[in-house]
Amino acid sequence: MRLWRFVKRHMLTVYALLVVGYLMLPIVVVILFSFNDPAGRFNYVWQGFTLDNWADWDGVLGLREALITSIEVGLLATLVATVLGVLMALAIVRHGFRGRASANVLVFLPMSTPEIVLGASLLTLFLNMTSVFSLGFWTIFIAHVMFIVSFIVVTVKARLIGFDRHLEEAAMDLGANEWTTFRKITLPLLAPAIFAAALLGFALSIDDFVITYFAAGEQTFPVFVWGIARVSVPPQVNVVASAIFLVAIGLALANVLWQFRQARLERGARAT
Repeated sequence: MRLWRFVKRHMLTVYALLVVGYLMLPIVVVILFSFNDPAGRFNYVWQGFTLDNWADWDGVLGLREALITSIEVGLLATLVATVLGVLMALAIVRHGFRGRASANVLVFLPMSTPEIVLGASLLTLFLNMTSVFSLGFWTIFIAHVMFIVSFIVVTVKARLIGFDRHLEEAAMDLGANEWTTFRKITLPLLAPAIFAAALLGFALSIDDFVITYFAAGEQTFPVFVWGIARVSVPPQVNVVASAIFLVAIGLALANVLWQFRQARLERGARAT
């Protein structure tokens, strides 16, 4: 009875903890088995603790190259998609133009289209443009920019909609022109949202398998894992996956702290 009363009193907290535990369980297993010392090729059963996998993280043939390709594609695609996405979000929210409503709807198409359909469509496009380029790094890059730019537009647009225009108006009243206002007021206040959007875009890019598989001429980390999993799952794969997760957590925490700081600055600016 006492346990039941505790659960009733803290039901939402218990529910939240259960959901977090459910989401974190696969990640915890991946990190745990990155320290496993398997007897054979398969890293499915716990055999013992070792740090050798982390010291020899690139000991599997092709793993380093696949990871480097994923990082290069992810960084380049995120950079281009972020620039395009921020400009698109500014155009949709701040400027009235013919077809703005249609553009606002079309932005969601890559998000709502099943990846296998988008991947097959891109493959058809690339195969019909073999005179321009063959399947490889640049086809993966184009495909990734195409599907992650929508997420960046939506993320930045949400921040722009809730943006306090009085801060920009105050800067212009003090003599700042539009470019100076954008550079010193708008962009710094948008920076956390832009960083969060870029982080989301990079995560989507480095994680994507379906679209990459259709557009690939080079092997990325997800494609490498899919291929090697049919033969074995070496613990080095868990090591790389764990490292990616830990870096992502660090960047996400840094962004949260940055947002808190920007919120304090914005409240201070309003108070003055």
